Amino acid sequence: MEKENIAVGLDIGTTKIVAMIGKKNEYGKLEILGVGKSKSLGVARGVVNNITQTIQSIQQAILEAENNSGYKIKDVVVGIAGQHIRSIQHSDYISRSNPEEVIGGSDIDLLINQVHKLAMLPGEEIIHVLPQEFKIDGQSDVKEPIGMYGGRLESSFHVVVGQASSIRNVGRCIQSSGIELSGLTLEPLASSDAVLSQEEKEAGVALIDIGGGTTDLAIFKDGIIRHTAVIPFGGNVITDDIKEGCSIIEKQAELLKVKFGSAWPGENRDNEIVSIPGLRGREPKEISLKNLSKIINARVVEIIEQVFTEVRAYGHEDPRKKLIAGIVLTGGGAQLKHIKQLVEYITGMDTRIGYPNEHLAGNSDEEISSPLYATAVGLVMNSIENKTQSAVKMQATVTPEKVTYYREPIVEEKVEIKEEVYVQPERALQADPLKEESTENKIRRSFFDKYVDKIKDFLDNAE
Repeated sequence: MEKENIAVGLDIGTTKIVAMIGKKNEYGKLEILGVGKSKSLGVARGVVNNITQTIQSIQQAILEAENNSGYKIKDVVVGIAGQHIRSIQHSDYISRSNPEEVIGGSDIDLLINQVHKLAMLPGEEIIHVLPQEFKIDGQSDVKEPIGMYGGRLESSFHVVVGQASSIRNVGRCIQSSGIELSGLTLEPLASSDAVLSQEEKEAGVALIDIGGGTTDLAIFKDGIIRHTAVIPFGGNVITDDIKEGCSIIEKQAELLKVKFGSAWPGENRDNEIVSIPGLRGREPKEISLKNLSKIINARVVEIIEQVFTEVRAYGHEDPRKKLIAGIVLTGGGAQLKHIKQLVEYITGMDTRIGYPNEHLAGNSDEEISSPLYATAVGLVMNSIENKTQSAVKMQATVTPEKVTYYREPIVEEKVEIKEEVYVQPERALQADPLKEESTENKIRRSFFDKYVDKIKDFLDNAE
């Protein structure tokens, strides 16, 4: 029997680390077998700055994914981001010894390897060499040179470069977590695989992935990657602005942003107020939702303008380079209310929110098809292409303790957030959260019942 091609992607983000295990089903769609998620400690703006904390976060996400899926992870494809990433355009050629032979894959590999030998700035390393158009004996705009005759094979390349030390630190964290590194992929490229259609890439599209620490950009035209950039601002700076502007703690600022935040300040009325519990018996703090959205708007406008500067640098104003499909927003930041309208207003380009459900199997969990998981889904797709056996089925001898270990932190975390950072709206928003809370309690109860049933079943079978 043929071995299953089980693929694993690991998204090491600034706010969260996601380990995702998947395989292709009989319809060629991606079936997610298990997901593990942990709070990212030790990563700032996409770069590892504390090895020990990052290893612990990775191990927690890996363990949760393994327990979720019943597969033991051997190796992973990891996403790389951070402000040290830059891209360059480069052209190179080879002269073939025998023009009477057709061009094969080995000739293209030879040309790509030649580009890999490019002299870089000290401390930099090439991550990707992505061929664009080929030229054969002066004949330009050749999309697929394999099978053609020619003596001189030339190509323009999009070369992605990063800091060698940052890349090695990521590799070190992976190996210290007890798994192998099977591949590195630039995060905006992984996200684009997950959320963009081939038609959009042909027409011309800019993918903006708004993460916690960085905002990643990838521009496609004629089906080819044209430009990539990493901007060192993301959702975390919005949270910091709320924290400073409203004089509250970070957890409360994050919850305010997610629950009541809007990128469009005209949306809220002046009488919409939220009440934040005071610290250690202090008086509660009242925050106007209009002011909250003004704080968020100012920072989002800054991020989008920086991204749009990169889009203009690519040459979007040139009629031949026009991005007909406009902009696709993804990543956790894309869930901010009214961000689509704001981006359309600033850039004048058609915008949509990118969900990674294009390639997912129909029965996938709704949570996985959230923009939050776009990079992780893209990394799993990348791992499938590598044809690696990244995970193997575990023996069914999991002890009850092990099951409890991975389930507990999730329940605890939900309770903790509810107790510590409960935002209580007043006046216009009074009734809403009470409904919400009762629904959440129901969900938590049903989750707990299922969990207890699972353990009972397990113990019955074990006997």
